Amino acid sequence: MKTEDLITLVNSPSTFSPAAGTIAQTTVHTDNEGLHAGFTTIPSQGDDLPAYLAKPLHADGPLPIVLVVQEIFGVHEHIQDVCRRLAKQGYLAIAPELYFRQGEASDYTDIPTLFQNLVSKVPDKQVLGDLDHAAHWAARHGGDASRLYITGFCWGGRITWLYGAHNPQLKAGVAWYGRFVGDKTLTSPKHPVDVAAELSAPMLGLYGGLDDSIPQETVETMRQSLRAANATAEIIVYPQAGHAFYADYRPSYNAEAAKDGWERMLAWFAAYGGVNKPE
Repeated sequence: MKTEDLITLVNSPSTFSPAAGTIAQTTVHTDNEGLHAGFTTIPSQGDDLPAYLAKPLHADGPLPIVLVVQEIFGVHEHIQDVCRRLAKQGYLAIAPELYFRQGEASDYTDIPTLFQNLVSKVPDKQVLGDLDHAAHWAARHGGDASRLYITGFCWGGRITWLYGAHNPQLKAGVAWYGRFVGDKTLTSPKHPVDVAAELSAPMLGLYGGLDDSIPQETVETMRQSLRAANATAEIIVYPQAGHAFYADYRPSYNAEAAKDGWERMLAWFAAYGGVNKPE
């Protein structure tokens, strides 16, 4: 093992964001067995960026990297668990705390206040830069820079599309129910539909047909933009699923769509150089 791989990780209590509400009985917990997992910090844009890392304890060589982009709730227990799930598949998964300069998601108890007082103040430019630094750091700590992937959920789903147009080194991305359109502001000057022609990586979108926050007409608008750009991209819509259908800790969880989406994500990464698991 290289010296730079011997990083010290700090464990944290397994807690969910208060704004997420009551935690459902369907919540999945993935253990740390066989993993190196916990929080670390990454030098980024003059600050120490907190990030949750999970990777296999033993690997024959550099691991493919997956940037995991948080929901509106931050890097709470669900996102940490997603990192462990990916690590169990053979990836180095890293989830940077992308709000940390503006505040803590755990300080809020409801979604509207969390969005207005924190999330809306986080500039896309800052987020994309932090993701770049997380990717570079991961490549120096056991990751393979030539096999870089990204996935994100809700707020992070939108960021995933933007990152697909931002980093030409990205191999593939999978966006879960991230909105395609929105008001243009100083912090969010572009949305996924605006960057469809700039995508440099193959992108997969996973969406719910019953998602009131992402109307199907905006899904079709994105599809048309992707076709016009001749982009390597696919959008899957699960007719009976709503928003946050992968969030097993919330009432919105749809086990069938979540399982299929997860398998599609792994297959998408594998098709572009990721881990190929034996049948």
